[in-house]
Amino acid sequence: MRGKQGKPLAHAGLRMCDFLFARGSMQRILFALIVGLAGTAILVGLGLWQLQRLDWKQGVLAAIEDRISATPVALPAHPDPVTDKYLPVALEGRFDSGEIHVLVSQKHVGAGYRVIAPFVLEDGRRILVDRGFVPVVAVDDARPIGPARVIGNLHWPDDRNSSTPDNDLAGNIWFARDIVDMAAALDTTQALVIARTSEPEDPAITPLPVDTASIPNDHLQYVITWFSLAAIWLGMTGFYIYRATRNKDA
Repeated sequence: MRGKQGKPLAHAGLRMCDFLFARGSMQRILFALIVGLAGTAILVGLGLWQLQRLDWKQGVLAAIEDRISATPVALPAHPDPVTDKYLPVALEGRFDSGEIHVLVSQKHVGAGYRVIAPFVLEDGRRILVDRGFVPVVAVDDARPIGPARVIGNLHWPDDRNSSTPDNDLAGNIWFARDIVDMAAALDTTQALVIARTSEPEDPAITPLPVDTASIPNDHLQYVITWFSLAAIWLGMTGFYIYRATRNKDA
């Protein structure tokens, strides 16, 4: 009797275990699906946000390019670092003696220096002019001073970061264009013009005019990253659910 009664009980127990196992599997699959879809939605949302940021940044860069290439004007009486940044200006005056050499590197050329010189305007104001690039071997060569006409852009560069060394003032090797310190060293106002053209031209100096190449725009990389992560997340979710359903059927 015991054996006959035990079999139905055993079958009932097995059915209950199967039911609970199936229910647990469905809950895990449902949970994985919810997490997968939610994670994918978040990652896609971040990708779409970066697309908006990319469009905004491209608009900013286009506006800067338009400002850089606009018709040059006279140097403002009191150049402002915010409102006059990238302003194209035409200078009449003369290069004075004295130079600052800022160590830089040019692609396909190698190391060299930006030559920063004092420029005296016709009204007597003294400003800084970034004349351009010279190779290391030519840094001590004599460069012409005297009357000149310069077309360029006002700029307040931010070259310094936490890893930038201190300038070697004794050796005249600078590692950043620190406007305040350069102005003090060359006895000028705190205004810097990056030369685009100079007359008379000095063939030994290569102008490094202002452009937007140095302004970071990594939003496209972020777009690709977030959308790639969304695809991976969704793929992993699908693979997990596939494996779980196969194990259930087995």
